[in-house]
Amino acid sequence: SRETGQNTDTQTSHRGDEVQCRPTLRDRTMTLAAYREKLKELPLVAYFCSCILPQCKEKTTKKTHQGVVDLNLCLIKDMEVIELNKRSSGQAFEVILRPPSFDGQREFNPTIPPRRDPSLEEIQKKLDAAEERRKGQEAELLKHLADKREHEREVAQKAVEEHNNFIKMAKEKLEQRMEINKENREAHITAMLERLQEKEKHAEEVRKTKAQMEVDWQ
Repeated sequence: SRETGQNTDTQTSHRGDEVQCRPTLRDRTMTLAAYREKLKELPLVAYFCSCILPQCKEKTTKKTHQGVVDLNLCLIKDMEVIELNKRSSGQAFEVILRPPSFDGQREFNPTIPPRRDPSLEEIQKKLDAAEERRKGQEAELLKHLADKREHEREVAQKAVEEHNNFIKMAKEKLEQRMEINKENREAHITAMLERLQEKEKHAEEVRKTKAQMEVDWQ
């Protein structure tokens, strides 16, 4: 955040982890108590920076005299103050909280257990578990394929059975119809023969009657 001001007015803005302030001072120094009171007005600094608490001990890199802090470049615990520019109306400086560490050491967090390298036995157990999962997946896939093939075989067999049943029923109906037609034809032929026999018999009787009548006339 940056604080700028003229006379007694101040203005703040927050941007990441940086705080920039421009106090209304005509010189480059201010008392440490006044500097702490001024920083307390910034909510971000009051919340994150532990250097303004009563139990903290201030560390300075440069002092002009006792109780006065030089704003050119000072370091108070985990806060760094760097002068940016100076004008007739005031002075601008930058306050950096928690600067990055370049010693290559990570912060120790007691809540997070340290990560350790897995042993060969643990690696082997994980490999065995992965192999078991792979075998289980393969077995499940093979079972699924076998069930699918069995279902396809049943469907094909059912279709063949239905086709055979249809052919059988059609053949039975055709044979039944042919048998009925044969019986009807035989019955028709028998009836025609009977009628012919009756006609022949009637004609014979007529001939006999005519011959008898001729004999009687003679």
